[in-house]
Amino acid sequence: MVPPIAAPSAPAGSQAQAFKEPVKDTILTPRFYTTDFDAMAAMDLRPNEVELEAICEEFRKDYNRHHFVRNAEFDGAADKLDPATRKVFVEFLEQSCTSEFSGFLLYKELSRRIKEKNPLLAECFAHMARDEARHAGFLNKSMGDFGLQLDLGFLTANKAYTFFQPKFIFYATYLSEKIGYWRYIAIYRHLQQHPESKIFPIFNFFENWCQDENRHGDFFDALMKAQPDTVRGLQARLWCRFFLLAVFATMYVRDVARKEFYEALGLDARSYDKMVIEKTNETSAKVFPVVLNVAHPKFYERLERIVTNNSALSAADQSGGFAPIRILRKLPFWAANGLEMAKLFLMAPIRSEDFQPAVR
Repeated sequence: MVPPIAAPSAPAGSQAQAFKEPVKDTILTPRFYTTDFDAMAAMDLRPNEVELEAICEEFRKDYNRHHFVRNAEFDGAADKLDPATRKVFVEFLEQSCTSEFSGFLLYKELSRRIKEKNPLLAECFAHMARDEARHAGFLNKSMGDFGLQLDLGFLTANKAYTFFQPKFIFYATYLSEKIGYWRYIAIYRHLQQHPESKIFPIFNFFENWCQDENRHGDFFDALMKAQPDTVRGLQARLWCRFFLLAVFATMYVRDVARKEFYEALGLDARSYDKMVIEKTNETSAKVFPVVLNVAHPKFYERLERIVTNNSALSAADQSGGFAPIRILRKLPFWAANGLEMAKLFLMAPIRSEDFQPAVR
Protein backbone atom coordinates (compact mmCIF):
# COMPACT_ATOMS: atom_id res chain seq x y z
CA MET A 1 0.00 0.00 0.00
CA VAL A 2 1.18 3.52 -0.76
CA PRO A 3 2.04 5.33 2.48
CA PRO A 4 0.03 8.49 3.15
CA ILE A 5 1.46 11.64 1.60
CA ALA A 6 0.39 15.24 1.82
CA ALA A 7 -2.89 15.95 0.05
CA PRO A 8 -3.44 19.14 -1.96
CA SER A 9 -5.26 21.66 0.16
CA ALA A 10 -8.72 22.88 -0.68
CA PRO A 11 -9.65 26.06 1.17
CA ALA A 12 -13.21 26.42 2.29
CA GLY A 13 -15.74 28.17 0.09
CA SER A 14 -18.35 30.67 1.10
CA GLN A 15 -20.48 28.12 2.97
CA ALA A 16 -19.77 26.20 6.15
CA GLN A 17 -17.92 23.10 5.05
CA ALA A 18 -18.71 19.46 5.79
CA PHE A 19 -16.60 16.53 4.68
CA LYS A 20 -18.59 14.35 2.33
CA GLU A 21 -18.63 10.65 3.08
CA PRO A 22 -16.88 8.88 0.18
CA VAL A 23 -19.10 6.85 -2.11
CA LYS A 24 -18.95 3.08 -1.77
CA ASP A 25 -16.32 1.49 -4.01
CA THR A 26 -17.79 -0.30 -7.02
CA ILE A 27 -16.45 -1.42 -10.38
CA LEU A 28 -17.50 1.99 -11.74
CA THR A 29 -15.87 4.25 -9.13
CA PRO A 30 -12.31 5.65 -9.52
CA ARG A 31 -9.57 3.44 -8.05
CA PHE A 32 -6.27 4.22 -6.35
CA TYR A 33 -3.22 2.43 -7.73
CA THR A 34 0.23 1.32 -6.67
CA THR A 35 2.92 -0.49 -8.67
CA ASP A 36 6.37 -2.09 -8.69
CA PHE A 37 8.53 0.96 -7.97
CA ASP A 38 11.83 -0.91 -8.37
CA ALA A 39 10.85 -2.06 -11.85
CA MET A 40 9.82 1.47 -12.75
CA ALA A 41 13.11 2.89 -11.46
CA ALA A 42 15.10 0.36 -13.52
CA MET A 43 13.47 1.26 -16.85
CA ASP A 44 15.82 2.13 -19.69
CA LEU A 45 14.58 5.31 -21.37
CA ARG A 46 17.29 5.44 -24.03
CA PRO A 47 15.13 4.03 -26.87
CA ASN A 48 13.01 7.21 -26.70
CA GLU A 49 14.94 9.51 -24.38
CA VAL A 50 14.96 12.51 -26.75
CA GLU A 51 11.15 12.61 -26.96
CA LEU A 52 10.77 12.09 -23.21
CA GLU A 53 13.20 14.93 -22.48
CA ALA A 54 11.24 17.19 -24.85
CA ILE A 55 7.99 16.34 -23.07
CA CYS A 56 9.63 17.00 -19.70
CA GLU A 57 10.70 20.42 -20.96
CA GLU A 58 7.04 21.10 -21.82
CA PHE A 59 6.08 20.10 -18.27
CA ARG A 60 8.69 22.48 -16.84
CA LYS A 61 7.04 25.43 -18.60
CA ASP A 62 3.89 24.81 -16.53
CA TYR A 63 1.56 26.54 -18.96
CA ASN A 64 -1.37 26.46 -16.53
CA ARG A 65 0.47 27.87 -13.52
CA HIS A 66 -1.84 30.86 -13.38
CA HIS A 67 -4.92 29.30 -14.99
CA PHE A 68 -6.81 27.78 -12.07
CA VAL A 69 -7.77 31.03 -10.35
CA ARG A 70 -11.36 31.42 -9.21
CA ASN A 71 -13.16 34.63 -10.08
CA ALA A 72 -16.33 36.48 -9.14
CA GLU A 73 -18.38 34.24 -11.45
CA PHE A 74 -18.27 31.54 -8.78
CA ASP A 75 -19.96 33.77 -6.19
CA GLY A 76 -23.49 32.50 -5.71
CA ALA A 77 -23.34 30.18 -8.74
CA ALA A 78 -24.20 27.12 -6.61
CA ASP A 79 -27.39 28.78 -5.36
CA LYS A 80 -28.75 29.04 -8.91
CA LEU A 81 -28.96 25.28 -9.44
CA ASP A 82 -32.20 23.44 -8.83
CA PRO A 83 -31.98 20.50 -6.37
CA ALA A 84 -31.91 17.78 -9.05
CA THR A 85 -29.13 19.46 -11.05
CA ARG A 86 -27.26 20.26 -7.86
CA LYS A 87 -27.27 16.57 -6.88
CA VAL A 88 -25.92 15.23 -10.18
CA PHE A 89 -23.37 18.04 -10.46
CA VAL A 90 -21.96 17.35 -6.99
CA GLU A 91 -21.69 13.66 -7.96
CA PHE A 92 -19.73 14.71 -11.06
CA LEU A 93 -17.43 16.89 -8.97
CA GLU A 94 -16.81 14.08 -6.49
CA GLN A 95 -16.04 11.47 -9.16
CA SER A 96 -13.77 13.88 -11.03
CA CYS A 97 -11.96 15.02 -7.87
CA THR A 98 -11.38 11.43 -6.75
CA SER A 99 -10.03 10.49 -10.17
CA GLU A 100 -7.65 13.45 -10.33
CA PHE A 101 -6.52 12.85 -6.76
CA SER A 102 -5.84 9.20 -7.59
CA GLY A 103 -3.48 10.36 -10.34
CA PHE A 104 -1.78 12.79 -7.96
CA LEU A 105 -1.10 10.06 -5.38
CA LEU A 106 0.33 7.63 -7.91
CA TYR A 107 2.51 10.17 -9.73
CA LYS A 108 3.76 11.77 -6.51
CA GLU A 109 4.75 8.43 -5.01
CA LEU A 110 6.47 7.38 -8.24
CA SER A 111 8.46 10.61 -8.37
CA ARG A 112 9.56 10.12 -4.76
CA ARG A 113 10.45 6.45 -5.01
CA ILE A 114 12.44 6.47 -8.29
CA LYS A 115 14.19 9.86 -8.01
CA GLU A 116 17.68 8.56 -7.30
CA LYS A 117 17.77 5.82 -9.97
CA ASN A 118 15.75 7.43 -12.77
CA PRO A 119 15.76 11.23 -12.39
CA LEU A 120 14.21 12.09 -15.78
CA LEU A 121 11.26 9.76 -15.23
CA ALA A 122 10.90 10.99 -11.65
CA GLU A 123 10.81 14.62 -12.77
CA CYS A 124 8.09 13.90 -15.34
CA PHE A 125 5.97 12.20 -12.68
CA ALA A 126 6.53 15.11 -10.28
CA HIS A 127 5.27 17.61 -12.86
CA MET A 128 2.19 15.48 -13.58
CA ALA A 129 1.51 15.15 -9.84
CA ARG A 130 1.60 18.97 -9.65
CA ASP A 131 -1.02 19.19 -12.40
CA GLU A 132 -3.30 16.55 -10.89
CA ALA A 133 -3.09 18.16 -7.43
CA ARG A 134 -4.09 21.46 -8.99
CA HIS A 135 -7.07 19.84 -10.71
CA ALA A 136 -8.19 17.94 -7.60
CA GLY A 137 -7.90 21.04 -5.42
CA PHE A 138 -9.88 23.14 -7.90
CA LEU A 139 -12.66 20.54 -8.05
CA ASN A 140 -12.74 20.25 -4.27
CA LYS A 141 -13.08 24.04 -3.96
CA SER A 142 -16.08 23.84 -6.26
CA MET A 143 -17.58 21.19 -4.01
CA GLY A 144 -17.03 23.70 -1.21
CA ASP A 145 -19.44 26.05 -2.96
CA PHE A 146 -22.10 23.45 -2.17
CA GLY A 147 -21.06 23.18 1.49
CA LEU A 148 -19.22 19.88 0.96
CA GLN A 149 -15.64 18.76 0.44
CA LEU A 150 -13.81 15.46 0.14
CA ASP A 151 -11.45 14.62 2.99
CA LEU A 152 -8.47 13.90 0.74
CA GLY A 153 -6.24 12.97 3.68
CA PHE A 154 -8.78 10.36 4.78
CA LEU A 155 -8.97 8.96 1.25
CA THR A 156 -5.18 8.72 1.09
CA ALA A 157 -4.97 6.64 4.25
CA ASN A 158 -8.14 4.56 3.99
CA LYS A 159 -9.04 3.84 0.37
CA ALA A 160 -7.98 0.44 -0.98
CA TYR A 161 -5.07 0.48 -3.45
CA THR A 162 -5.00 -1.76 -6.53
CA PHE A 163 -1.59 -3.14 -7.55
CA PHE A 164 -0.82 -2.93 -11.26
CA GLN A 165 2.38 -3.97 -12.99
CA PRO A 166 4.10 -0.98 -14.65
CA LYS A 167 2.86 -1.86 -18.14
CA PHE A 168 -0.72 -2.00 -16.86
CA ILE A 169 -0.20 1.42 -15.28
CA PHE A 170 0.92 2.66 -18.70
CA TYR A 171 -2.16 1.33 -20.51
CA ALA A 172 -4.63 2.48 -17.85
CA THR A 173 -3.20 5.95 -17.28
CA TYR A 174 -2.60 6.62 -20.99
CA LEU A 175 -6.25 5.88 -21.68
CA SER A 176 -7.42 7.78 -18.60
CA GLU A 177 -5.53 10.91 -19.67
CA LYS A 178 -6.54 10.74 -23.34
CA ILE A 179 -10.18 9.97 -22.63
CA GLY A 180 -10.11 12.82 -20.11
CA TYR A 181 -8.90 15.14 -22.86
CA TRP A 182 -11.71 14.19 -25.22
CA ARG A 183 -14.34 14.35 -22.46
CA TYR A 184 -13.33 17.83 -21.33
CA ILE A 185 -12.79 19.34 -24.76
CA ALA A 186 -16.14 17.99 -26.00
CA ILE A 187 -17.99 19.59 -23.08
CA TYR A 188 -16.06 22.85 -23.48
CA ARG A 189 -16.81 23.11 -27.22
CA HIS A 190 -20.45 22.25 -26.69
CA LEU A 191 -20.86 24.94 -24.02
CA GLN A 192 -19.07 27.49 -26.18
CA GLN A 193 -21.87 26.95 -28.70
CA HIS A 194 -24.61 26.73 -26.05
CA PRO A 195 -23.65 29.11 -23.21
CA GLU A 196 -27.17 28.89 -21.81
CA SER A 197 -26.33 25.31 -20.72
CA LYS A 198 -23.24 26.31 -18.72
CA ILE A 199 -24.56 25.45 -15.26
CA PHE A 200 -21.37 26.37 -13.36
CA PRO A 201 -18.27 28.49 -14.13
CA ILE A 202 -15.85 25.57 -13.68
CA PHE A 203 -16.50 24.66 -17.33
CA ASN A 204 -14.77 27.87 -18.43
CA PHE A 205 -11.50 26.23 -17.37
CA PHE A 206 -11.90 23.01 -19.37
CA GLU A 207 -10.00 24.06 -22.51
CA ASN A 208 -6.68 24.65 -20.74
CA TRP A 209 -7.43 21.85 -18.29
CA CYS A 210 -7.73 19.25 -21.02
CA GLN A 211 -4.38 20.32 -22.45
CA ASP A 212 -2.79 19.06 -19.22
CA GLU A 213 -4.55 15.72 -19.80
CA ASN A 214 -3.31 15.63 -23.38
CA ARG A 215 0.32 16.29 -22.39
CA HIS A 216 0.12 13.55 -19.75
CA GLY A 217 -1.19 11.13 -22.35
CA ASP A 218 1.64 12.09 -24.72
CA PHE A 219 4.11 11.30 -21.94
CA PHE A 220 2.76 7.77 -21.53
CA ASP A 221 2.75 7.36 -25.31
CA ALA A 222 6.48 8.21 -25.35
CA LEU A 223 7.15 5.99 -22.32
CA MET A 224 5.51 2.98 -23.96
CA LYS A 225 7.61 3.57 -27.08
CA ALA A 226 10.69 3.52 -24.82
CA GLN A 227 9.51 0.10 -23.55
CA PRO A 228 8.65 -1.53 -26.89
CA ASP A 229 7.47 -4.80 -25.30
CA THR A 230 4.43 -2.93 -24.02
CA VAL A 231 3.20 -2.25 -27.56
CA ARG A 232 4.61 -5.19 -29.55
CA GLY A 233 3.69 -8.84 -29.73
CA LEU A 234 0.63 -10.96 -29.00
CA GLN A 235 0.49 -10.23 -25.26
CA ALA A 236 0.60 -6.48 -25.89
CA ARG A 237 -2.24 -6.74 -28.42
CA LEU A 238 -4.40 -8.69 -25.96
CA TRP A 239 -3.74 -6.31 -23.06
CA CYS A 240 -4.40 -3.23 -25.20
CA ARG A 241 -7.74 -4.71 -26.26
CA PHE A 242 -8.59 -5.49 -22.65
CA PHE A 243 -7.82 -2.01 -21.33
CA LEU A 244 -9.57 -0.25 -24.20
CA LEU A 245 -12.68 -2.31 -23.57
CA ALA A 246 -12.54 -1.90 -19.78
CA VAL A 247 -12.18 1.89 -20.00
CA PHE A 248 -14.83 2.34 -22.69
CA ALA A 249 -17.38 0.04 -21.05
CA THR A 250 -16.88 1.59 -17.60
CA MET A 251 -17.34 5.11 -18.95
CA TYR A 252 -20.41 4.22 -21.03
CA VAL A 253 -22.23 2.36 -18.26
CA ARG A 254 -21.40 5.02 -15.66
CA ASP A 255 -22.39 7.96 -17.86
CA VAL A 256 -25.68 6.45 -19.01
CA ALA A 257 -26.52 5.76 -15.36
CA ARG A 258 -26.04 9.46 -14.57
CA LYS A 259 -27.44 10.78 -17.84
CA GLU A 260 -29.25 13.55 -15.96
CA PHE A 261 -25.94 15.38 -15.51
CA TYR A 262 -25.34 15.45 -19.26
CA GLU A 263 -28.95 16.45 -19.90
CA ALA A 264 -28.39 19.43 -17.59
CA LEU A 265 -25.58 20.48 -19.96
CA GLY A 266 -27.78 19.99 -23.02
CA LEU A 267 -26.00 16.77 -24.01
CA ASP A 268 -27.23 13.26 -24.70
CA ALA A 269 -25.03 10.91 -22.62
CA ARG A 270 -25.02 8.14 -25.23
CA SER A 271 -24.14 10.38 -28.17
CA TYR A 272 -21.50 12.16 -26.10
CA ASP A 273 -19.88 8.88 -25.02
CA LYS A 274 -19.92 7.47 -28.54
CA MET A 275 -18.02 10.51 -29.79
CA VAL A 276 -15.51 10.32 -26.91
CA ILE A 277 -14.99 6.57 -27.47
CA GLU A 278 -14.52 7.09 -31.19
CA LYS A 279 -11.93 9.84 -30.73
CA THR A 280 -10.04 8.03 -27.95
CA ASN A 281 -9.95 4.86 -30.04
CA GLU A 282 -8.58 6.89 -32.96
CA THR A 283 -5.94 8.55 -30.74
CA SER A 284 -4.91 5.17 -29.26
CA ALA A 285 -4.09 3.85 -32.74
CA LYS A 286 -1.03 6.12 -32.67
CA VAL A 287 0.64 3.96 -29.99
CA PHE A 288 -1.39 0.77 -29.37
CA PRO A 289 -0.84 -2.06 -31.88
CA VAL A 290 -4.60 -2.68 -32.13
CA VAL A 291 -7.79 -0.77 -31.37
CA LEU A 292 -11.42 -1.80 -31.04
CA ASN A 293 -13.92 -1.96 -33.86
CA VAL A 294 -16.32 0.49 -32.20
CA ALA A 295 -18.20 0.94 -35.50
CA HIS A 296 -19.35 -2.68 -35.41
CA PRO A 297 -23.16 -2.75 -35.02
CA LYS A 298 -22.91 -5.22 -32.12
CA PHE A 299 -20.52 -3.06 -30.08
CA TYR A 300 -23.08 -0.68 -28.60
CA GLU A 301 -25.83 -3.32 -28.58
CA ARG A 302 -23.74 -5.30 -26.11
CA LEU A 303 -22.87 -2.24 -24.05
CA GLU A 304 -26.58 -1.46 -23.81
CA ARG A 305 -27.26 -4.96 -22.47
CA ILE A 306 -24.67 -4.28 -19.75
CA VAL A 307 -26.44 -0.99 -18.97
CA THR A 308 -29.74 -2.89 -18.59
CA ASN A 309 -28.11 -5.54 -16.40
CA ASN A 310 -26.54 -2.87 -14.21
CA SER A 311 -29.95 -1.28 -13.68
CA ALA A 312 -31.23 -4.67 -12.54
CA LEU A 313 -28.26 -5.02 -10.18
CA SER A 314 -29.03 -1.62 -8.63
CA ALA A 315 -32.67 -2.62 -8.22
CA ALA A 316 -31.60 -5.84 -6.49
CA ASP A 317 -29.40 -3.83 -4.10
CA GLN A 318 -32.34 -1.64 -3.18
CA SER A 319 -34.84 -4.49 -2.87
CA GLY A 320 -34.10 -5.13 0.79
CA GLY A 321 -34.06 -8.53 2.45
CA PHE A 322 -31.14 -10.65 3.59
CA ALA A 323 -27.78 -10.12 1.89
CA PRO A 324 -27.55 -13.75 0.64
CA ILE A 325 -30.94 -13.37 -1.06
CA ARG A 326 -29.82 -10.16 -2.76
CA ILE A 327 -26.67 -11.90 -3.95
CA LEU A 328 -28.73 -14.73 -5.46
CA ARG A 329 -30.88 -12.17 -7.26
CA LYS A 330 -27.78 -10.51 -8.68
CA LEU A 331 -25.96 -13.64 -9.86
CA PRO A 332 -27.77 -13.94 -13.23
CA PHE A 333 -26.99 -10.30 -14.08
CA TRP A 334 -23.33 -10.62 -13.10
CA ALA A 335 -23.07 -13.71 -15.30
CA ALA A 336 -24.83 -11.93 -18.17
CA ASN A 337 -22.46 -8.97 -17.90
CA GLY A 338 -19.47 -11.32 -17.91
CA LEU A 339 -20.79 -12.96 -21.07
CA GLU A 340 -21.35 -9.65 -22.82
CA MET A 341 -17.84 -8.43 -21.91
CA ALA A 342 -16.38 -11.70 -23.21
CA LYS A 343 -18.25 -11.27 -26.50
CA LEU A 344 -17.00 -7.69 -26.77
CA PHE A 345 -13.42 -8.77 -26.07
CA LEU A 346 -13.60 -11.53 -28.69
CA MET A 347 -14.80 -9.17 -31.43
CA ALA A 348 -12.05 -8.86 -34.02
CA PRO A 349 -9.92 -5.77 -33.34
CA ILE A 350 -8.42 -3.48 -35.96
CA ARG A 351 -4.67 -3.40 -36.51
CA SER A 352 -3.53 0.16 -35.95
CA GLU A 353 -1.70 0.31 -39.28
CA ASP A 354 -5.03 -0.53 -40.98
CA PHE A 355 -7.15 1.85 -38.90
CA GLN A 356 -9.15 4.46 -40.79
CA PRO A 357 -10.62 7.34 -38.76
CA ALA A 358 -14.36 7.81 -39.10
CA VAL A 359 -15.43 10.66 -41.37
CA ARG A 360 -17.80 13.06 -39.60
